[in-house]
Amino acid sequence: MTVTDTTAVRGPAGSARGPGRVDLDDLAGLRTVPARHPWRLATGLAAVVVLAQFVHGLATNPGWDWGTFRLYFTADVIVRAVGRTLELTAYGTVLGFLLGAVVAAMRLSPSRILRSIAWAYVWAFRSIPLIVQLVFWFNLSYLYKRFGLGIPFGPTFGEVDTMGVLSALGAAVLGLGLHQAAFAAEIIRGGVIAVDAGQREAAAALGVPRLRQAWRIVLPQAMRGILPAAANEVISLLKGTSVVYVMAIGELFYQAQVVYGRTGRVVPLLMVATVWYVLLTTALSVGQYYVERHFARGAERTPPPTPLQRVRTFLRGAGAALSPEGQS
Repeated sequence: MTVTDTTAVRGPAGSARGPGRVDLDDLAGLRTVPARHPWRLATGLAAVVVLAQFVHGLATNPGWDWGTFRLYFTADVIVRAVGRTLELTAYGTVLGFLLGAVVAAMRLSPSRILRSIAWAYVWAFRSIPLIVQLVFWFNLSYLYKRFGLGIPFGPTFGEVDTMGVLSALGAAVLGLGLHQAAFAAEIIRGGVIAVDAGQREAAAALGVPRLRQAWRIVLPQAMRGILPAAANEVISLLKGTSVVYVMAIGELFYQAQVVYGRTGRVVPLLMVATVWYVLLTTALSVGQYYVERHFARGAERTPPPTPLQRVRTFLRGAGAALSPEGQS
């Protein structure tokens, strides 16, 4: 047998209350005790200590040779190498995503032949390391002395020397672009198939042409899924341009190697290249944020604030706190 306590609870003034009822006046005197997380605090403090030791080592260890770093960070040879790195990144990105869009369209085509060719392209260029592709394109003239234009398996109407058409820079751009296209194709294809098929069906029912469906309906929605992975690929390509040193092209890492091979200052020159890569990647990340914010307008009513808006909000808050009204 279960016994239920039905005794009335009396408050401070002696008034009777029902069972299980709690007066708010009784809770007013209770002290709120925050949850303690000692291990979380200890882990955070340990991380701060390790970070402080690393920063202290950067500032005090003479092996970093910050004087040499300052000397070469803005040297003409390094700045020109940064420009060549950006040039390779831009050419590789444009060629890669243009060709990648074509390959993605082929993979989405109802034609089995086009789908098979596109799949084989993606499979081949994702399987072969980038440095191997670059060395192959650099030595293409060993296999083909001349390029000709004519009838397939028939007579040739005109020929050009391979060495005169494909220079070291051209081979690098071709290798980077073809390699990038394989990954860009899968990124674009993934963004397109992520769009609800009902969107295209509704547009087709309204008589919207297929090209306009792709440009005005599918692409703006697919861009929200394409952009993060595409920006990641561009950043990866920026750093991947360092492998063209095997072709003796004067990009950032190659020039850093040339300088420290001449001066013997390996660590500071590697730090010069590292800091430049970090700055360029940061600039690309900021650009990615603004582009993603632009394409998120249809999905979010209030887009997140930009870094500049956050800085302005912080400065306003700090100014309000330091003003006489805020201190009173």
